[in-house]
Parts: sequence; C-alpha cells; structure tokens
Amino acid sequence: MSLSRTHPIDDSTPLSPPSPAPAAPDLQQPLDALLRIAEQRAQEPEALLDLLRRIEHLHRSIQDGPFRSSLPSDRNGLFTLLAEMESSGGWPYIPRLQLRTFMDLLAPEPEPEP
Repeated sequence: MSLSRTHPIDDSTPLSPPSPAPAAPDLQQPLDALLRIAEQRAQEPEALLDLLRRIEHLHRSIQDGPFRSSLPSDRNGLFTLLAEMESSGGWPYIPRLQLRTFMDLLAPEPEPEP
C-alpha cells in the first residue's frame, strides 16, 4: 500500500495531500519516518488509528502553542499571513473519516446482474 495514492474507500480524499512547497531539510527526515511507520503498519488499522491520533495531537499542540504565539499582532501582518496561507493551500486541516465511510465498508456488495 502506497501512502501517496488516493484512499481506496473515497477517491476524493488523498492519503498524502500535495505539499505546496518542498519541506525544509530538517523536516523531511521526520516526515519520511512517519510515512515509513505508516507503511509498516499498513495492515494494522488499530496501530494506524493510534498513529493518526498522535499526529492529530501534535498538530493541535503546534497550532495552540508555537503557531498561535507566532501570529502577528497587527492587522497588516495578519492580513499578509492569511493571504499567504490562502495562496499556498489554506489551513493545514487533518480530515477525519466520517462514520458513513465505515458504514459503507460494512454494507454488503451488491450482487452483479446476470
């Protein structure tokens, strides 16, 4: 299973969203390590769920800590940051699978018509 492909359940949700720019060199190694960890656990949904929860926790910790404290304190600076965010892909959102996705997985496959 390649993490750069689209999720087989929902073709509109990429597993690895395109990055607006290459990662800084000091970030690329840990990002690659996370992908390797996920690939090693490709057949372990509980382990992958744990990994996703930890990544989401890290996302929130960075968002509520260093990112929030780094925001500009003036309108012009904030506007410039928001304009840059919009042009480079928007807010870094970690989407969650919806309950509907799991229900669809459990639905029986329709019988092919002869």
